[in-house]
Formats: sequence, structure tokens, C-alpha cells
Amino acid sequence: MGLVAWLDGVSKRMSSSSRIPARTLLSPDEFQQAALCERMRVDRNGSILSVLVIDLPPRLAAGDGSARFASSIEERLRLTDSAGRLQDGRFGILLPDTPESGAWKVAADLCEPYVPGSDRPRCEVLLYPNHEGDESDLAPVGDSGSGVPTTSPSEAFFALKSSPLKRVIDIVGASFGLFLAMPTLLLAALAIKCTSRGPVLYWQEREGLGGKRFMMLKLRTMRVGAHDFQGELRDRSEQDGPAFKLANDPRVTWVGRWLRKLSIDELPQLWNVLQGEMSLVGPRPLPTAESLQCAAWQRRRLQVMPGLTCIWQIRGRNVVPFDEWIRMDLQYIRRRSLWYDLVLIAQTVPSIAFGKGPR
Repeated sequence: MGLVAWLDGVSKRMSSSSRIPARTLLSPDEFQQAALCERMRVDRNGSILSVLVIDLPPRLAAGDGSARFASSIEERLRLTDSAGRLQDGRFGILLPDTPESGAWKVAADLCEPYVPGSDRPRCEVLLYPNHEGDESDLAPVGDSGSGVPTTSPSEAFFALKSSPLKRVIDIVGASFGLFLAMPTLLLAALAIKCTSRGPVLYWQEREGLGGKRFMMLKLRTMRVGAHDFQGELRDRSEQDGPAFKLANDPRVTWVGRWLRKLSIDELPQLWNVLQGEMSLVGPRPLPTAESLQCAAWQRRRLQVMPGLTCIWQIRGRNVVPFDEWIRMDLQYIRRRSLWYDLVLIAQTVPSIAFGKGPR
């Protein structure tokens, strides 16, 4: 009997050790990291990712309702799925290699026990990338506050939030910068007005954080209507990829050449920083038409707020291949910190003074 009891104990221990451990929901930071990893996997292998976002109504979330719903999510997950809390408290489920219809099936299974009405969970499915076409994926889903539509909600989902301290530094730095730059801006505005026909300021639509579009402000350095002639000059661009750069652009006025050489034309973007559309440090925002031509992995640069300066501005301004430019932006995203921002700001002035290439 002793031998039988020992064998029975060994069998129970082996059975227990072979069980799959209970799944636990990821924290907001863990879930965000898992989502970014899944996005990179999709960019590499060309598959798809569905993200199911679930918002519990207050009555359902009260008491132990939220815990019970979390348990039902854990029971429904496949081994390849991940689930967790979002920063805003909602539930999120990552469903790799799952079409939109499959994600809605998961949503239906999770919500089946709840009576339709005010107490039923509210679900949303985001598909990355949207295989129905660029126009569908980039259709307006809101408004930026200035009449400029936002873009794909799936890209906005992957956007990374900046720290409150970074925003404080942006506001203080942009305010101080505008105060110091005001005499220079006034002189530049006078020179533009006296030497060429047209407005002093130039607004251009760019893509920013999460693909959100905004109007970036610059001093006008080209003659009026210059954009209409860009197609004729496209073959002469000195920058590969979707970006257009030309050192001796015939559309630039003689005053504009000096403003570009000293980067004075970029100073009005301090106003975009104050508006919260840009940061002092971050990937340079591309014109919308150029940004939409970027490959999926290149559009990961939109995960953070665009900025006045970044690694590319300092080390490779217009003299490196476009792919290398994007890798510099992704390097910044990996290394970003307040200290690193200060280092890049300190390196920007000498890079402008001694920089090469078209601007």
C-alpha cells in the first residue's frame, strides 16, 4: 500500500505541474508594451491585429462586477491573446491574426450573459492595419479643434503619452523662446513683406501624435503658389523616400534662403508647441501627403508628439537615406527621457550653425 500511495502522490504532482497557469490581466503599462510589440510583429510579417476595447458601465463595474468580468476575459483568452487594463480604466484584448469579425465574436461571447441595455458592456474593435484600404483607415473620426480631421483610430490607440513635466518644460521653453525670438521674427516678417508678394506666415497640414493632423506654422520662404509646382520638381529631390528636399529650390525667395539657412522660418512653430500640437523635442512632422506614403513600420514615428528638433536635426539633416532618418526617430522613441530632451536641445544650435544639406 505504501508503494501505491507514493505512486498516486507522484501522479497527482505531475498532473498539477502540467496544468496551464492561470492567466492574469496586464497592468496598463504592461498592456501598452504588449500592444507595441504586437504592432511591430504585424509590421514585420504582414499579418493583422484586432484590438477589442471594452468599457463597463458604472453599475456593472460597481462592487465585484469588474472582477467577475475580468475572470470571464481570462477564461475566454487563447494562448496567443493578451488582455489588460488601459490607462483610462477600460479593458483591452489583443487578438493576433484575428479579423474584425472574429473580434466581434469574442465581444459577443463576453457580453452574452448581460441583458441588452444600459448595463451591457460597450465594445469597440480596432483593426491594424485596416485592410479595407487607406481611405477607410484614414477617414476622419473627429476634429482637432482647428478644422483639421484626425486619422485612423487604430494608430491613435498606439500613441504614447508624454509626462506632465515634459509638457511643463514645453510651455515654459516655448514661451521664453517666443519672447526672445520676437525681435527676430518682426525683422523677418518685415523683410518678407517688403521683398515678395503674399502673406508673412504659411500654414501647412502635418501629421502629428497618433496620426492626428494639425496646421503647422512657418514664416513663408517661397513665392505664393509654390506648392503647385512641387510635382514638376519631384524628380530633382535630394531626399529619397516620400519626403521632398531640394537644396537650390527655385521656388524659394532670396530672403527665404537666409531664413532657412538659419532656421528662422521654423521659429513660429513655438506657437504650435504652446498649443499642444508639438513638443520642443520629437520627430519632425511630415506634410500629410508625404506621411501617408510612409510604410507601416515608418509610421511608428507617430507614436510620440512631433517636435522642433530631434536626432535627425542634429546628426543627419537631409544628408541620410529616408529609412535612416526614420530609424533615428525610432531611436529617440526608445531612449526618450527629460534628460535626453535637454541634451538634444543643447546640441541643436551648433547643428543649425554648421549643418549641411537642403532645409
